[in-house]
Amino acid sequence: MSALDKITVIKTTKLAEECHKKFPLAQNIKDAIAKTNREEFVPAGLRHNAYKLDALPMGSSQWISSPLTVAKMTHYLEPTKGDRILEIGCGSGYQAAVLSHLFRGVFTIERIESLILEAKQRFRKLGINNIHTKLDDGQNGWVQYAPFDRILFSATAKQIPAKLFDQLCEGGILVAPMQVGAQQIITRFTKKGGYIQKEELEACDFVPIVDGIQK
Repeated sequence: MSALDKITVIKTTKLAEECHKKFPLAQNIKDAIAKTNREEFVPAGLRHNAYKLDALPMGSSQWISSPLTVAKMTHYLEPTKGDRILEIGCGSGYQAAVLSHLFRGVFTIERIESLILEAKQRFRKLGINNIHTKLDDGQNGWVQYAPFDRILFSATAKQIPAKLFDQLCEGGILVAPMQVGAQQIITRFTKKGGYIQKEELEACDFVPIVDGIQK
């Protein structure tokens, strides 16, 4: 992992602390945010806003989630044990970069080709070597590397395909923003004894999942 320069360390550490004030975080999650150079994932013209707790627009009519949302989603995954995670909706790659400090292997899928190519360039530039990328409809999962200890949706789903629960380890956790009527709710699913337990956590606002791939 390439080291952050001193100024960036100050900025990312402050960002982690600001997230923690709004939503208490475990030390390992605070550290992961403090080690991730958010500026690299934000469009050049918006870098002055990189360390604000706001979602920011990026290419292909998509958004980079606010650091606070990334912190919350990471917290809800309970990343204390488990070594591989599947992310559906790579986007800018910022969430995957944060997860790369918490999991041995991060497998991230993006349906928009330009976004996944840009994310791969960022990972290379930052020296992040444990993120694996794929252009695909994330709703298919990634059978080749299943089962996963954790699965994270970075886009809102109306329902979770059964094939993704099949790719989740026993005792594994899947976190997704779910469309519930007119609301979106961050929902945690836990696989126990072959059954799926569901827990609704809090309201949220994500872009919706779209079928297929876009080249």
